[in-house]
Amino acid sequence: MKERIEELRRQLNRHNRLYYVENAPEISDREFDELMKELERLEAENPEFADPLSPTLRVGSDLNKSFESIEHSRPMLSLANTYSIDEVDQWVSGVRKSLEGEEVTICGEMKYDGTSISLIYEHGRLVRAVTRGDGTRGDIVTDNVKTIPSIPLILDPDSGAPDEFEIRGEILLPWDAFDRLNLEREANDEPLFANPRNAASGTLKTLNSAEVSRRGLDAIFYNVLSDSLPFDNHYDNLKAAGRWGFKIAPILRRLHSIEDVDEFISHWDLERKRLPVATDGLVFKVDSMRQQLNLGFTAKSPRWAIAYKFPAERALTKLRFVNFEVGRMGIVTPVANLEPVLLSGTIVKRASLHNEDIIRKLDIHDGDMLYVEKGGEIIPKITGVDKAARQTDSKPIDFVHTCPACGTELQRVEGEASWVCPNKYGCPPQIIGRIEHFAARKMMNIDGIGAETATQLYERGLVRATADIYDLEPAQLLPLIGFGPRSAQRVVDGAEESKKAPFDRVLYALSIPNVGATMSKKIARAVGSIDRLMAMTRDELCAIEDVGPTLADGIIEYFADERNQKNIERLRAAGLQFEVEVKEQAGGSDVLAGLSIVISGTFSYHSRDEYKGLIELHGGKNVGSISKKTSAILAGENMGPSKLEKAQKLGVPLWTEEEFLKKIGE
Repeated sequence: MKERIEELRRQLNRHNRLYYVENAPEISDREFDELMKELERLEAENPEFADPLSPTLRVGSDLNKSFESIEHSRPMLSLANTYSIDEVDQWVSGVRKSLEGEEVTICGEMKYDGTSISLIYEHGRLVRAVTRGDGTRGDIVTDNVKTIPSIPLILDPDSGAPDEFEIRGEILLPWDAFDRLNLEREANDEPLFANPRNAASGTLKTLNSAEVSRRGLDAIFYNVLSDSLPFDNHYDNLKAAGRWGFKIAPILRRLHSIEDVDEFISHWDLERKRLPVATDGLVFKVDSMRQQLNLGFTAKSPRWAIAYKFPAERALTKLRFVNFEVGRMGIVTPVANLEPVLLSGTIVKRASLHNEDIIRKLDIHDGDMLYVEKGGEIIPKITGVDKAARQTDSKPIDFVHTCPACGTELQRVEGEASWVCPNKYGCPPQIIGRIEHFAARKMMNIDGIGAETATQLYERGLVRATADIYDLEPAQLLPLIGFGPRSAQRVVDGAEESKKAPFDRVLYALSIPNVGATMSKKIARAVGSIDRLMAMTRDELCAIEDVGPTLADGIIEYFADERNQKNIERLRAAGLQFEVEVKEQAGGSDVLAGLSIVISGTFSYHSRDEYKGLIELHGGKNVGSISKKTSAILAGENMGPSKLEKAQKLGVPLWTEEEFLKKIGE
């Protein structure tokens, strides 16, 4: 009996793949249903052979647990994007330059407009499905993903798939399923989904997996990750995943020149509208895995890929009024409030006007008819005025001269278009913004303190400086709207847990002008402690990588203020990390102390960014160009001939990758 059950499961999984992935069914729906009924009967009669990945369980359950989150084994970074073909061409040229003349093949793909998913397979079985989340952590949605028929639950043992791998893609709601779903919702007087992306995302997070199964989600995959990939390039690995049973990106083409890239964009700008699923652009990736490694990553995205966004849709609507909002750093932003208009599948009611110069450049008057676009089909943007429709008595929009929140006279930022409220420590939106920023996920990650809670904490006098968060008690939080005993305790527990956050995140959380996530890491690594940072001169600060005079002055001004000094001392007393932990420095040495090292060529064991980190970890300094002061060159393959000639002329020693790693003891 066990053999028949396993044979039925194999057959049904195969026919599922043929029907949903390959679009080449071999049996009728009736024959499929008969096989399914036989398996259901045999499983009911033989519960000892139950399997949570059986095809009979794809229908989902009407009971489901709430979602747990988990950290991704590899961050799910977003892609750098552009709306300009010229910028895509520049990216291709930049990749070739970075790889110092190597031949480069680019893979062109469609950018599907759904919700990102990561699937983990072990020994041929789906073990976990995780949403993108914030890129570092995502929600586990395995039960719901198992209901999507185009996703294989068990792989054919002869498929050739690695024993362990991760595959990433997009969960989609095809246009026909989206239209059907909205017709049902309209008939039931339920609110309609704005677009397939929102519908797919909302469906994937539905707690009732039977409802997920009914809605008709699909999935397309575009990236495979494993320590045992069968090929050394993206194209062949993705094609292999198709043979393992996955529905891979059907629009996948190798491009060998900038002309090929431009033709690919031109073709799909028109043809995409005929596709059965929503799209919002194209993606270009370097094909070679070795070249991807050498190009590395920025803090937010891989250098070996870029997304091209299709031109945005445009609509015309009436300006109702302009209001002015104050941000965390005191910048006052004008916001256009519009007559609602449907744009790229969503209703747009508001759009930022950014600053006074934009208002003047567009010559916006009261009651104007404004052209609205959605950048990347996400963020609304005012792009023009229909002046022919303007009322004769309408007046130009006046930018405010005093802060709309606290009444302080605004100041113009030198060399910029921004107006700023200088009342940093008395202007409510700025204080609330700093509280919200401090508690956010990428900073101190204090669960339960978002925008609304930060506002309530300020208005009730519970938190005026971020250090006040660590004095909160559950009883103080209970009167807040939306709080009960559990949510109040969660905030207090989150504050306690946040004390483990490393120094660079604490630095980012402090809201020092122009010190973002990447800069806080560079500063933390360079200075080691808050005390050292607070004592540094302008020249010492400017010696840190990417720190210029303006940023240095902002840091000095921040730490000169007694209110910030007091807040930092209270945070220190609460137990926050204000120096780089010893374990973060583990493995470091001073074997490269005093040496200035140039990196050139491509490498096999680490990326360029990783080698930069290793040089700094062992006391050396990264420099970009060769001179008499250069101590050595870490020379990979395909080092540029001009650099090689200059190094030989100046007598600068060349270290191979292996020699360098031996020097640092790796």
